[in-house]
Amino acid sequence: MSTIVGAEIAAKVEIPSRGKMIAYWSVTFLLAAAVMLSGIGQLMQYGGNLELVTNLGYPLYVLTILGIWKALGAIALLVPGFPRLKEWAHAGIFFLMTGAALSHLLANDNGDSGFAIILPLAYAALNIASWALRPKSRTL
Repeated sequence: MSTIVGAEIAAKVEIPSRGKMIAYWSVTFLLAAAVMLSGIGQLMQYGGNLELVTNLGYPLYVLTILGIWKALGAIALLVPGFPRLKEWAHAGIFFLMTGAALSHLLANDNGDSGFAIILPLAYAALNIASWALRPKSRTL
């Protein structure tokens, strides 16, 4: 005699709390706005970007490369869908910001009270917070 055992499968749907969603969108929007504005400033070579790059010893064309990648990364964070693209954008922003802080540190270009190092590290922290708060629909 054989018996058939039926198993009921219940899908657990994670509904993020309202507070977590507000925190996610606040942090992500702030990060995307900061990265986008920074990228536009670099593309326009505005606001001391020329001096900043030359003080670090980089060629001026780096501004165009960084500006384009920052703008694309900011857009990728806000566009719906594309979870893999968002992962790459978060990784790119993290490497970009920690690389900027390290470049300033190694070039002994700390700015006023270390601002040139603290600001990119603050953006890297915002990036980590955005990544950590992301809803399940934005994960791989």
